[in-house]
Formats: sequence, C-alpha cells, structure tokens
Amino acid sequence: MSEAATLASLPTAFLSDRIHAMQESQTISMAKKARELAAQGADVISLSFGEPDFQTPQYIKDAAKKALDDGHTFYTPVPGIPELRQAICDKLLRDNQLHYDRENIVVSTGAKQALANAVLSLVNPGDEVIVFAPYWVSYEEMVKLAEGTTVQLMGSLENDFKVTAQELETAITPRTKLIMYSSPCNPTGAVFSREELAAIAEVVARHPQVYVLADEIYEYINFTEEHVSLAQFAEIKDRVITVNGFSKGYAMTGWRVGYLAARKEIAAACEKIQSQITSGTCSIAQRAALAALQGGRTSADVMVEAYRRRRDLVLDLARDIPGLKTPTPSGAFYVFPDVTGYFGKTTPHGHTIDTACDLAMYLLNDAYVAAVDGGAFGAPNCIRFSTAAADEKLREAFVRIKDSLAKLV
Repeated sequence: MSEAATLASLPTAFLSDRIHAMQESQTISMAKKARELAAQGADVISLSFGEPDFQTPQYIKDAAKKALDDGHTFYTPVPGIPELRQAICDKLLRDNQLHYDRENIVVSTGAKQALANAVLSLVNPGDEVIVFAPYWVSYEEMVKLAEGTTVQLMGSLENDFKVTAQELETAITPRTKLIMYSSPCNPTGAVFSREELAAIAEVVARHPQVYVLADEIYEYINFTEEHVSLAQFAEIKDRVITVNGFSKGYAMTGWRVGYLAARKEIAAACEKIQSQITSGTCSIAQRAALAALQGGRTSADVMVEAYRRRRDLVLDLARDIPGLKTPTPSGAFYVFPDVTGYFGKTTPHGHTIDTACDLAMYLLNDAYVAAVDGGAFGAPNCIRFSTAAADEKLREAFVRIKDSLAKLV
C-alpha cells in the first residue's frame, strides 16, 4: 500500500476537536486548486490570492543582505528588536497620530499571528466576538480556536458593506468581549471614514467590557483622502488593538513581519503567547522591515497609483458584464461583486449555479480564472476578485469571465 493510501486509511478520531471545527483558508484552497489545474496544462489566471505582484523594493532587499553580512543571524527578543519597535512607534505617531512606547508594540511573524495573539489573549470560551462582515477569512477561525462565539454583523451593499454604529449598538450584549474589523477592508475594499469611526467609538465607549481589534494591514492601499485609526479616539484608545504589517504596503508578503500596538497589559499577554509558539520573528526580516519604515512610504505610494489604475480598469470591465453588482472599493486591491443574478442558471454541462461557490468553480473550470467565493468571507452572495495582477492579465481574465457567464442559461 502506498504512503498516501496508508495515510488516507488512518482514522481521524485521534485529531483534536478544534482541528475538526476549523476550516481551511478558502483563499489558500482556491489558490491550490488553481495550481493543480495549471499543472495539468491549463492557462489559469489567478485572481484569488491577496498578494501584491510587485517585487519588494530594492533598498529593503539591500538591508536584508547587509543584515546577513553584519551577522544578524541570532535569536531576537520575543516582541521584536528594539530598533524596529521604536521605528513602529515613530511610524504610528507620524502616520496615525498615535503615541505608543516600545512596551506597547509586539512584532510577530506576519499580521495574521498578531491577530491570533490578540484573540487568544482576550477571548474566553463562550465570549461573543462581533465580526464586521464581509470579513477576512481567518477571523472566524481564530475565534473558534479561542472557543469564542462569532457574531457576524453584515454591512449592507448599499452602504458599501460597512456596518453602522446603530447596527453595532444593537448587536452588543453582556457577553460581547471583542469586535473585529478591517479598514481598508479585505474583501470589499471599503474604508471607514472619520465620521463613521467616531460614531462607532461612541458606541464602544458606552460598553467598557468591549475591546476592538482593528486590522489596518491595507492602510497604505487607500484611495480616499485619509486613513483613520480607531485608536485615535482617546476615550477608547486603551481598548483598541491596532494590527498592521509590511506585506501589502511594502510588497513583503514572503518576509512575514507584522505587529500590533496595544496597552501594555495586552501587549505583554500577546508576547507571552508568542513566547510559547514561535518566539521572535526572523532576525533578517526584522532588519528589512526596519529599513522599510526608515525609507518612508514613497515606494508604497507608487504601488498605490498602480492599484488605483487597476481598480478603475476592473470596475469598467466588471460593469460591462450583465448580472454583476459591483460597488466601488475605496482601498485594498479587490472587487467584490454581488453575483446573485446568476443563481439558478445552468452551465453548458447541465449543472445549476446555486451558490457563489458553484459560480467560482464554474469560472475556474470554464474560464480558467481563479476567484474566491464570498461565503468564505461571510457574504455568500458575492465573489472576490483580486486586482493585484498586471493590466493585461486583468483584461484577459474579464474577457474570459464575460464569455463564460454568457454561456449560462
């Protein structure tokens, strides 16, 4: 019997209940399916992954090389090297008008780990976590891992999928411990304005048991006039955990460096968890991240202009396709159309499109375009397309999508 067959025949009862309860990341799953199809010879255009197609800026690469030559090859402090933590404090003051000291900063192996650290530090079994939907795929799974209860709060299509302060007020109960959201949002690209966040801050201020986890990883990819951090509202600053990183704004996905800023008791708790799971983030990657911050955001601004152009290109292409309802994203690099206009239609092979997942799989197999169905983000009526691809790839992808959708009857 082959090794694969032996593994497949093993019982799964020995695995933990938490593993059975968790779902695989749907963005990673769809990317895997796309790679498998490409390996069979298909010309697949992948619009499924949230990864910049730009190279990391050269000055950041040079800093990594220098770090190697300078011998920075040893273990690092669990919360990050002091120079990087100070640079993050400087960045938060400069860009976000937030004053933090090094003791408030924890550097992690990607923003994903920073989010998980915060959830595990705050959430007890049975605590309710309000997640603004549509949401990034891992939020709900992190809450499951902490044995909390996710309360999905869906923003309306008419409001660009943004939850209002009034909607939040009605969702808070005595069991609410945490609120999670992203701005700019993955998957919708929605950006909360200062007025919207001020109203949300007023609600949070009235509920002293509630904390907020603000995911700002797409901060620099913002097409509005300003980025606003919820922690800027002084009355709730001590109850806001701000998470950010380098993967999106500096095209450093493979470097895996993220961070959080929080009151010192929460930061210390996150450091404690991290000390038992991964310890300090890669020494070379931290030196590269330090150089990124010291270099400012000029390289990020150049990339943002490309993302803006691609967003406008994709919106024009998507709005030329009947049946897609596509809001205008104000940030990030996704479009997130409502696709219910295709539910109930039949493929050329006689299969009925009942869900966004059905439609995403149809597009993968018929158009060879990979996207992620909205159910993974708590929005089962939508599909997410990444615009982090070259212009010619985006044009070709939407020509294929339009042709494939026209075959449905």
